[in-house]
Amino acid sequence: MSGAFPHGRPVVLRGGTVLPMDSARTVLGGTDVLVVDDRVAAVGPNLTVPEGTAEIDASGGLVMPGMIDTHRHMWQTAMRGYGADWTLAQYFVWYYLEHGTRFRPADVHAGNTLAAVEALDAGVTTVVDWSHGLQSPEHADAAADALLSVPGRHVLAYGNIQQAPAEWATSPELRSFVERHRGNDMLGLQLAFDVTGDPGFPERPAFESARDLGLAVTTHAGVWGATGDDGIRLMHEHGFMTPETVYVHAASLSQDSYQRIAATGGSVSVSAESEQSAGQGYPPTWKVRAHGIPVSLSVDSSVWQSGDMFSAMRATLGADRAREHQHAHERSDTVTHSALRTDQVVEWATRGGAAALGREDLGRIAPGCKADLVLIRNDASPVSFPLLNPYGHLVLQAQRADVHTVLVNGRVVKHEHRLVGVDLAAVRRGVEATVEHLRASVGDRAWAEGMNPDIPESKVLDNPYTYTDYRDSGTRGR
Repeated sequence: MSGAFPHGRPVVLRGGTVLPMDSARTVLGGTDVLVVDDRVAAVGPNLTVPEGTAEIDASGGLVMPGMIDTHRHMWQTAMRGYGADWTLAQYFVWYYLEHGTRFRPADVHAGNTLAAVEALDAGVTTVVDWSHGLQSPEHADAAADALLSVPGRHVLAYGNIQQAPAEWATSPELRSFVERHRGNDMLGLQLAFDVTGDPGFPERPAFESARDLGLAVTTHAGVWGATGDDGIRLMHEHGFMTPETVYVHAASLSQDSYQRIAATGGSVSVSAESEQSAGQGYPPTWKVRAHGIPVSLSVDSSVWQSGDMFSAMRATLGADRAREHQHAHERSDTVTHSALRTDQVVEWATRGGAAALGREDLGRIAPGCKADLVLIRNDASPVSFPLLNPYGHLVLQAQRADVHTVLVNGRVVKHEHRLVGVDLAAVRRGVEATVEHLRASVGDRAWAEGMNPDIPESKVLDNPYTYTDYRDSGTRGR
């Protein structure tokens, strides 16, 4: 199928229902979208197109901007489903304290490749790879090489849970890595580390390095027991809360912390499936809305959650509405109009992610925007019609099987429900080699027990980071 869409050939999606994701959340019926090179050239009905333009029939389908995931631990994808029954404490023990060091560069490459391909298949055209498994320069190179081998758009958020941020974030190896990859439109860069709340603020050198390198910081904030209000306060007091900062989860914070995030212009990445299941805290969408904090959505990790934004949107909407109803019932009241609507959730999955990354050219369909587009159409599905509420359909009915066509940077990477130019057999072989290595390294018994591991008493559950002994008194033994 790649021969039908040679690189550089204009493409037009004809006659679809287009969601441009403008501020009015407009719906455009019977509309064409013309792509020339890497940009949207025109949007409108019955467009005149250049000679030789490839045409894709979008009638009966939805055309939307590519979805944007602002937090996914892609290196863990080779262990898809292994931790389906884990709590956050079990996740910390397996990856942070016991077996995370067993991942070789080849294993990071395998996980990243699978995650990148999976994202494209589900219409996620941009993913922030929250890559905290980069325990050596070779691991970092493997992560970047994998992302660059797949025709998606990525942001590599460089991190290392096995070492103090003050060490790896100030190393010459990191600076060299950044200089090699800086300026690539398909591979952005961030720094990824957490702030424990230790009064000595051992993470300060990492923030200074990020500032020196001109990179945004993404941090797990508001994770019950691990990162809380003390970390936010330290960031604020030292001037490291910026509009570019992305606070992942932000699910167990005080009003004071939300006010600090709002005042400094940061955004929150909500991973509702993970927050509901793992224990970071209840998905905080109603709290961040009340403070006017921008929201994006994310998957977290396929080691225990699904890897598509349809599930993320559905979980986010369900959690917010369930809390709203429960709160009303506790007051002997009834909700008559939902505060969170489906169009807003779709906005968070597209334009919200673009805003978090500082990319005004993503997350929208308008002339001049990057041509990262998704066509939702499945003529073989009885769920594809009638299409009465496009936003509601995307959030509550659509799924990855309905992703018909995907374009990234003007390039068709999926068409007629099949990925274009992806050697899935090779991806599978890489992942199988990683699973074989990890299982042999851990041992069969420990591998089986690892799906529901015991929590050793000697482990510090409130702080999985080994570079400080700080424990948050607000969550245990208050």
